[in-house]
Amino acid sequence: MQISSNFDSGNIEVIDASNPQQVLLAIRADLNSGHFQWFHFHVDGLQPGQPYGFSLSNAWQSSYPHAWAGYHAVASYDQRNWFRVPSRFEEGALKFDIEPQQAQVWFAYFEPYSRERHARLIVDAQRLAGAELFACGKSIEGRSIELLRISRNSQAPRKIWLIAQQHPGEHMAEWFMEGLLERLQLRDDAEMNALLEQADLYLVPNMNPDGAFRGHLRTNFAGRDLNRAWQSATKADSPEVYFVQQQMRAVGVDLFLDIHGDEEIPHVFTAGCEGNPGYSPRLARLEQQFRQLLIDNGAEFQTTFGYTPDQFGQANTTLACNAVGLEFDCLAFTIEMPFKDHDDRPNPQTGWNGERSKQLGKDVLSVAAAMVGQLRE
Repeated sequence: MQISSNFDSGNIEVIDASNPQQVLLAIRADLNSGHFQWFHFHVDGLQPGQPYGFSLSNAWQSSYPHAWAGYHAVASYDQRNWFRVPSRFEEGALKFDIEPQQAQVWFAYFEPYSRERHARLIVDAQRLAGAELFACGKSIEGRSIELLRISRNSQAPRKIWLIAQQHPGEHMAEWFMEGLLERLQLRDDAEMNALLEQADLYLVPNMNPDGAFRGHLRTNFAGRDLNRAWQSATKADSPEVYFVQQQMRAVGVDLFLDIHGDEEIPHVFTAGCEGNPGYSPRLARLEQQFRQLLIDNGAEFQTTFGYTPDQFGQANTTLACNAVGLEFDCLAFTIEMPFKDHDDRPNPQTGWNGERSKQLGKDVLSVAAAMVGQLRE
């Protein structure tokens, strides 16, 4: 049996593999940071039909140890079709067993979104969805941060921004962006045609390519949490945020959506800007309308579970949602998807996965289309 993680988004350390029924592993921390939770590794040389057991021994020390309760790891034999493996959190370790159907299997915290797939996404967005590469920033390690623009009316008055995967382990965020871009390929979509008559879309499918490639959970190469850098971004330690902020200030923002995943809460939900000092009745109405339209349109979404709302004036304005909402006086949301499942519509076979993330991206576009004419008074 060979265990490896020396590949795109790989993360694991082998402690003791002498007992195939209890392989002891550990999750590696983000470079220059103490955060860890994301894992992704490949096991080869298995005997199909024989039992194997894996134990992530340092799970209790992870960034969100309470998140392991009710969580089930994902596995794949071909890196395309992923399924949940019954898992349990015992004695401080995340444990799961499998009787594999094939000689090799991949395990991960969530269905990974690879850099190879990202490259195809950027090409297809330009070739099929009519996107242009509006600008391109660079990460600390020199990876591209593509800003795509989709514009079909040079006089469109509104600017809608979506960014994804500030936290690199939250791979559902780029799946969301893929679904969104797939829908924009359909030229006979009346809702999208109406949206693009009134708004240009600015899209950053992956804000943190270094962290994603390195198998980080939370931070970039410098150990910086990008979603805590929006009041202090620099070219040195957070060039990803610095680049996007400069582009926003040149273009303007009328709606901002920051796409994330949440480790603990088994639901899809949003977090808004109610704690911002500039929060107004207009923004409160827009937030309520956005949420209600998602529900009315049948999206996998709910409003019962989520983060405790901030008190007025008490927002953490280092977060992207709050910082952008405050600076541009615009509707701004963080959209959170689960690592577990959307418990309102559970699917034990897949849990929440890439395909469901893609559909949410498509559904959010319907909401944007319905609201674009009301974003400014």
